[in-house]
Amino acid sequence: MAVKRKPRRSDPHRSLRDHLIELLEGGHAHVTFEDAMADWPPELRGAKPAGQPFTPWRLLEHIRISQWDIVEFTKSAKHVSPEWPAGYWPVSDTPPAPTAWDQSVAQVDRDLRAMQRLVRDPGTDLFARIPHGTGQTVLREALVLADHNSYHLGQLVLLRRLLGAWKTV
Repeated sequence: MAVKRKPRRSDPHRSLRDHLIELLEGGHAHVTFEDAMADWPPELRGAKPAGQPFTPWRLLEHIRISQWDIVEFTKSAKHVSPEWPAGYWPVSDTPPAPTAWDQSVAQVDRDLRAMQRLVRDPGTDLFARIPHGTGQTVLREALVLADHNSYHLGQLVLLRRLLGAWKTV
């Protein structure tokens, strides 16, 4: 692994790690990924409400691609990021196959858990510069991932509301 690791001892950053995990999981100041994606009607996955630039599919795929890039960059010097910005967005407004939505949701979940494992590991130095980066740290990448996901999950909730598919309290 390319991430700089500390010797295993008691972890003075345990509290920070715990807070980062909570931020990545969501559910405090914003909706969780699971809640935002739960029971999304298949017929609305490619719908674009009037005045909105994205469909739910485009936002979900953007989250998936961006998160995958952040996680892989953090873990590996061999990772090659997609071309910016086109490589971070799907070509189509609609899922290309009936199984594509569920596959994308599952990949977001897997990559999010991968970042959580990296953050949770006391051997991961959250503050060390990632050797193959330009000054990034694991802490920074985890915060960027949480911020990016939160922003776009808010957009997905807005689309659900506009499409009449959001649960009301």
